[in-house]
Amino acid sequence: MDFLSLLGLALGLGAVVGGNLLEGGNISALINGPAALIVLGGTFGAVLLQTPFSVFQRGLLMLHWVLFPPRIDLVQGIANVIKWSQLARKEGLLGLEAVADIERDPYARKGLQLLVDGTESAVIRNVLEVDIETQEARDLRAARMFESMGGYAPTIGIIGAVMGLIHVMENLADPSQLGAGIAVAFVATIYGVAFANLLMLPISNKLRSIVQRQSRYREMILEGLLSIAEGENPRSIELKLQGFMD
Repeated sequence: MDFLSLLGLALGLGAVVGGNLLEGGNISALINGPAALIVLGGTFGAVLLQTPFSVFQRGLLMLHWVLFPPRIDLVQGIANVIKWSQLARKEGLLGLEAVADIERDPYARKGLQLLVDGTESAVIRNVLEVDIETQEARDLRAARMFESMGGYAPTIGIIGAVMGLIHVMENLADPSQLGAGIAVAFVATIYGVAFANLLMLPISNKLRSIVQRQSRYREMILEGLLSIAEGENPRSIELKLQGFMD
């Protein structure tokens, strides 16, 4: 679990609620069903309207990465490439066939299989670069879905505020109805801004950083496999791949 993300979420929400309490307010003042319905329903409705189903589905599948990100170990990746290069120097590229059969990473397994098949370096690069670009583009589109939510939510909050003020204007003759309308107006604005800046935009940026790190890992694997195909020394390969480290 990514405890830093969990801490950030708790700190952000706690700061809003705590600040409200320090100013003499109460939590119940921030709870408003109509405002939540307007902001959340309107935001999700707008995103569903603009997002293809495949992108929406991918975004939902990636959402758990915020707290449970995929393991991307560059150090272990370099160690694996060096081990493969040493094996290839001893037994030839065919010696990597057994390694390819048990490799758990689909991207690395595909590259190893291309090596075993004796594929030319240029072809290996083209095939694996297409995989990198396609996967990265798909995941970035899914991450931008949450960015879109962050863009729509404040505007939907303003719509909720205007609707609340319309309700107030319609009931000026009845002071007992003014409080509810004003509450919807202000709370809807808070919901829209908070939903965007405390949740959706941070989630989008977090997912984007994970996607970019995955792409860098795959680029590192690609360079390692190409170096093996060209028969480079394991030590030279290690020095080259260390350039991908943070």
